[in-house]
Amino acid sequence: MADQEIISRIKYLIKELNFKQAEFAKKIGIDTSNLSKYMNGRLPVSESLINRIVVNLGVSKEWLEKGTDIPFAKHNSLPVTTVPASEVETISMGTPVYDIDVTAGTMPRARMFSDDLVVGHINLPDLINENCRIVRVSGDSMSPVIRNGDFIAVRELTNTQHIFWGQIYVVLLDDYRLVKYVRRHDNPAMVILRSENPNYDDMEIARSDIRELMMVQNIIHLDTRN
Repeated sequence: MADQEIISRIKYLIKELNFKQAEFAKKIGIDTSNLSKYMNGRLPVSESLINRIVVNLGVSKEWLEKGTDIPFAKHNSLPVTTVPASEVETISMGTPVYDIDVTAGTMPRARMFSDDLVVGHINLPDLINENCRIVRVSGDSMSPVIRNGDFIAVRELTNTQHIFWGQIYVVLLDDYRLVKYVRRHDNPAMVILRSENPNYDDMEIARSDIRELMMVQNIIHLDTRN
């Protein structure tokens, strides 16, 4: 294994998942100081380190070791949490929940996250990244991973050209918004949008048509029972 190449891919994971190095170390269950030694080349990359990343983050071992395949498999595992709807309405701190269906309409991004659309908060700091926002999803194209009516915590990307292949994104185009797996296309000017539900066909779109990308980092089910 080429240690420097693997370390480069680990740094890519840390950046794209928006973790601080200490958070990443906690996620994979190692000491922060040891992770720092790996990152600085003072410790050789071990099979244990690789396996911890693969098991705890759902990363493709082939990608991590060799740079082939995609970082996450198509059926990558996102955290799923059930939260009482009544709790969301009363909490005033944590990740904001917006009264918007992210897959419906063409509302501009600036309007999507306006303060008047905030209906509550979910306070799960150990689970949901502080830079996320929570929105609703309709439809069954991503079922059973994301069900009709589920909420998702999304994090906006600053560069739509830097895509984490195989991850689930909210994709904003001029005419509509979608929640899909984003896969690499043979043509670097294109991407493939793939559903979880096999009844939906792949879509091929130009990367230049993407106006915004939001990485899906958590799935939240609101329990409306009293």
